[in-house]
Amino acid sequence: MINVHPSCGRLPQGVPVVLAHGGNDASYPASRESLEALAASASPNHCFLLYSGDSGQLGTGQKSRVGDGHRMDSLLLHDCLPRLIDAALGADGPELHFMRTWRERLTTERLEAERSLGLTPEELRRFWASPGRKGLGDRRLFQVSAGGEEFQWVCRLFQALPLERQTYQLSPEEAWAQVRIVDVQRVENGLQLEGSTKPYHDALCRALQDQGVGLEPGVHTCWAFHGCGADASVMDSIVGNPIAGFQPLASGSRGASLWGTGTYFAREAKYVVDGGFCGAPGAGGSRRVLLCLLQLGTPCLGDPRHRGVLPLRPAVAPHRYSSSVDSLSSPEIFITQHHGAAHPAYVITFR
Repeated sequence: MINVHPSCGRLPQGVPVVLAHGGNDASYPASRESLEALAASASPNHCFLLYSGDSGQLGTGQKSRVGDGHRMDSLLLHDCLPRLIDAALGADGPELHFMRTWRERLTTERLEAERSLGLTPEELRRFWASPGRKGLGDRRLFQVSAGGEEFQWVCRLFQALPLERQTYQLSPEEAWAQVRIVDVQRVENGLQLEGSTKPYHDALCRALQDQGVGLEPGVHTCWAFHGCGADASVMDSIVGNPIAGFQPLASGSRGASLWGTGTYFAREAKYVVDGGFCGAPGAGGSRRVLLCLLQLGTPCLGDPRHRGVLPLRPAVAPHRYSSSVDSLSSPEIFITQHHGAAHPAYVITFR
């Protein structure tokens, strides 16, 4: 259903339904809350709301993304319309089916690198070099050999660009091709993994099962990048904190109001670097960025009004969405609201 008519008050039971509506629709204006209430009238996991709304304002007064009007122009991008049709026919429900298609926006090389590094918290230990692979000593960073496969997989993720043009095109792709990784360090913080990341993983698995959905690595989890600015103490705190590396409620980056409060991550390293989130180059012109494993669960579209509490998932109350994104069609920015949802896995130094 494209552009929900104001007369539509309920959805049929037991029938998969996809709703697509723009936040700037002047012909059939509808609030996000009213559309979510309509979606909640469907059977559990039978409705997917593709809502296209505005981001918050940048310091310049502009918006990084502008939601659709009545024409729903975004349906013409990223094969969105045929993907929505397929989602309505998906055996596992339209929302889960559509989330799986997010991976189709990425290159085969990147997907292989993500699978090789691991898509669950426990898989990260396969590469650990600390005694017993426990990560319990004073040392938190371990060198990744430049000649090994692990190093190459990290490089592929760092250098990867999507199959389609990025929304936030800040510099030419030719300039990005000249950026080189000079060092990769693996983060081995067993206290953080056991005390924060894995408990969140277990809770997320239970919550998804309660909603009739099983956790799928690579769909409900993914790899993404986070910049810490030029202050080395910020990155050291994330890597070394024995309880939780990221503190979403305390996040105060300059883009933190665009899609609501939380910790922001980018699908591509290029966005983090081009956006200045790594700070000014240090000695020798080098900068650093974190490569993190995210546990997204089921995300919703972010909203500048979100303040740590996300909307309820339609028809599966009391469960809420577990993270948010900048676009439901092809997300490039991920926002997590829980400290256990993101685990710092690698520190990449580049110039």
